[in-house]
Amino acid sequence: MRFFSALAVPVLLLTVAAPAMADDETGRIRVIGRASQEVAPEFASVEIGVETGGATPAAALDAASQAAKGIVASAREMGVAEADIGTSSITLQPRTKTVRQPDGTMGERDDGYTAGNRVRVRLAEMGKLGELMRRTLASGANRIQGISFGLRDPAAAEAAVQVAAVKDARAQAERIAEATGVKLGTVVSIESPPRAESPRPMPYGMAMKAAAPRGRTAVPVVAGSIETSAEVDAVFAISR
Repeated sequence: MRFFSALAVPVLLLTVAAPAMADDETGRIRVIGRASQEVAPEFASVEIGVETGGATPAAALDAASQAAKGIVASAREMGVAEADIGTSSITLQPRTKTVRQPDGTMGERDDGYTAGNRVRVRLAEMGKLGELMRRTLASGANRIQGISFGLRDPAAAEAAVQVAAVKDARAQAERIAEATGVKLGTVVSIESPPRAESPRPMPYGMAMKAAAPRGRTAVPVVAGSIETSAEVDAVFAISR
């Protein structure tokens, strides 16, 4: 895990102390502390589904359900835990087609039903994501969408960078105090995130190629790195 501190523009406030400040404080130092970390994702999440048609609602839904069972079975065969497999949506709607009427005008006519079933699969072994998609297509899936990458405990990553941002703010304030010949006092306030946030750096790609069965083209997967960043607006008192 790597932490990075971005350069911030510190502000030295040599103002008359506010009434709320202690008598031995003569001003304030305000800085923006920044930190970020880039880590490899811990899992991939993909939504795989099927859309089928049928003359009746039951026929369309049964066909979609059968294909969805194949998607679930393929995931289980690859060792995906039950907790990481779940239905994300089931749809059923009438279908129409445009036909020419006897009088020459165009009109809509009932044309059976369309059913859909989508399954969300979370895969820890991201190198097998391409193989999973190939297997589910063979079992009847015809929809793949919503691929994303994530961390099992994102709150822990956010907390870590927030602490690092506070340390960065203090380090900046200490350098300013030393350079100006003043003594750094206590923290007056810390605001996270600052009211005006700056643009975040974009994640960079990390290529991962999955092995494919013989005779098939491998599905390339780019997981990327997940960046978590934090900013704090910190104000320190200047002591005499």
